[in-house]
Amino acid sequence: MQTEVKEKPRYAIVASVQLPDVSDVEFEASLTELSELAKTLGFQVVHTFVQKRNSFDRTAYLGVGKLEEIHMFVNRGLRADELEHAPPQLDPSAIEIDVLLVDHEISPSQARNLELAVGCEVMDRTMVILEIFHRNARSRAARAQVEIARLGYMAPRLREAAKLAGPQGRQRSGMGGRGAGESHTELDRRKVRDRIAELQREILAMELERKTQRARRLERQGQGLAGVSLVGYTNAGKSTLMRALTGSEVLVANKLFATLDTTVRAIYPESVPRVLVSDTVGFIKNLPHGLVASFKSTLEEALDAALLLHVIDASDPGFERQLEVTDTVLQEIGADEVPRIRVFNKIDHIGDEAAEAAWTAELQQRYPGCVVMSARRPAEVAALRERIVSFFQQDLVEDEVLLPWSAQQLRGEIYSQCQVLEERAEEEGSWFRVRGEPEQLRRLHEQLNPGSQGREKEYWEV
Repeated sequence: MQTEVKEKPRYAIVASVQLPDVSDVEFEASLTELSELAKTLGFQVVHTFVQKRNSFDRTAYLGVGKLEEIHMFVNRGLRADELEHAPPQLDPSAIEIDVLLVDHEISPSQARNLELAVGCEVMDRTMVILEIFHRNARSRAARAQVEIARLGYMAPRLREAAKLAGPQGRQRSGMGGRGAGESHTELDRRKVRDRIAELQREILAMELERKTQRARRLERQGQGLAGVSLVGYTNAGKSTLMRALTGSEVLVANKLFATLDTTVRAIYPESVPRVLVSDTVGFIKNLPHGLVASFKSTLEEALDAALLLHVIDASDPGFERQLEVTDTVLQEIGADEVPRIRVFNKIDHIGDEAAEAAWTAELQQRYPGCVVMSARRPAEVAALRERIVSFFQQDLVEDEVLLPWSAQQLRGEIYSQCQVLEERAEEEGSWFRVRGEPEQLRRLHEQLNPGSQGREKEYWEV
């Protein structure tokens, strides 16, 4: 008889310093976000330590008094009244703090001193995000990009690790492949540099392959203009919306950074022109610059798109800050000039119908032209789909095409490339009244009437 093995709960505490120029609202939003990141990693945050200071302590990030308070908390066990964020069924005597999460990026020496002072593992905000990316990356390119970011983060921390390790980090004579006088730390750092260079070469090769695949996809799409990218803050509901728009089974999870790899699907039901929708990695406040650079390939889908759907969680009190973060990152990658529709998602999380209606009216007033909806309501998804299709159909033109009886095998091509408005049979063949992109219609005329290329060229120039 098999017994189910339950995973041992992992508990975390959070520490953060509020600087004078950070408002209470922004500070609380950042702490909430870190708790959500911890949840994605499988940690349950049971307590938060806050300290107001003019600057971070250079030695250990926090002041001496706060360090002592955290040390006592970690090493003496928890009282029930201290479990602010933990469910009441937890047994305080059974709780062991696994990690202290710091809501800033701290230096290697600060991390080492903080760990020694409090008596448990320490992870700063950057390390938390890197670990989430490491666990969630699926494709070969994403895994390589994450490893580069992790190695870049760990390289300057090897010296601090050597200090904790003791004598083995000290300088030794050359042996076993090391140069004369090369220490373990120097050897490790050289290995890191070599590995990063190797991964960068692999990514370069993969980028060339990806560009080839993208060119083929654009070629199949004619001019390749019908491309839509979903962008926005992590956990805003982009993957849910993509699944609703495309009828595909993409990963949907109520976690930050559930999607790391770019997914491309055709909108369903298919339209003329055929619209491809791509999902991208979510943005987040203080996303490490190394990761922004590493995941540029996933964000490049936004540059290739003719239209961006900026998905925003309408139910999140901090959506304005999230909107600002997304706008900033899009500007950094040069995608801020791409036409954009703001989609306020999760309106069904607001409350009753009256609350929904009031909030919808306010959002539409503050952001003219925006869409307020829920990705779980088919009628609202269909309305968004029509708006997307209308965007790409605004430059289509109408024309008539004669399909001779001897070329009926091309009927399917007409229906796939154009929107057929009318079809009628006459003596010389089938006449189609169609709407389509000018370039596609020109090629279609040339294909059906090879001898009239000059006339068609003149027609389209007019």
